[in-house]
Amino acid sequence: MAETQIEWTDATWNPVAGCNILTAGCSNCYAMDMARRLEAMGVAKYAGLTRKSGNRTVWTGVVREDPGALAIPRRWRKPRKIFVNSMSDLFHETVDDAFIEDVWHVMEETPHHHYQILTKRPDRMATIVSQRIGKVLPNVWLGTSIENEDVVERIDELRRVPAVIRFLSFEPLIGPVGQVDLTDIQWAIVGGESGRSARPIQEAWIDEIHDQCVAFETAFFFKQWGTWGKDNKKRSKKANGREYRGKTWDEMPVSAAAYE
Repeated sequence: MAETQIEWTDATWNPVAGCNILTAGCSNCYAMDMARRLEAMGVAKYAGLTRKSGNRTVWTGVVREDPGALAIPRRWRKPRKIFVNSMSDLFHETVDDAFIEDVWHVMEETPHHHYQILTKRPDRMATIVSQRIGKVLPNVWLGTSIENEDVVERIDELRRVPAVIRFLSFEPLIGPVGQVDLTDIQWAIVGGESGRSARPIQEAWIDEIHDQCVAFETAFFFKQWGTWGKDNKKRSKKANGREYRGKTWDEMPVSAAAYE
């Protein structure tokens, strides 16, 4: 993986592939279909990571470490924002601690990039970064996913993680999150779900997140409406666009300026 269409990053890097469905936000994960297509193209790394369940593609639970991928960021001379493991979760319970350390060494040795690591397992992230790695890298942002109010406790776990930038991905936003504490959270991404089975997003859910970002001085990035527009009509992702409150919101944490 390299260049990407994900609006908030420049490239993806996947030293790990494969995952499992953990909570409601995982149900329509784009990475499951992508892994199936990559396997069909003969990419050995993705063999056996998914299976068919009715008309759906789902993870098998197989997670594969790829030591060969560790060299990739070193070959990229131009500074990039790099989303780590768009096809998995670096802090999945089956990823070896030592391999996570190997990933950290690569990020430390390539300070001209900055890395965005997103997990649904911030409790393990907090433990490993605090106890095993024990080092804060200024070019590494650490985040967690929040799809609705059922998983907002992940924010408290993320706050335990030593990091220069902590961020939240409210995507796919499939329900309200309510009043949340954004203390020490520098960035929030909000987006609706895409694809044929996408669940609708409500503008009121976005409003409550945006207004809390303003109150806590947290940078706000609106990624997309997804398959459902603000008028509750189903269209293509492109047709629904990225405008919210009449503008495009591409706010980034202050440290991102060094990489523009």
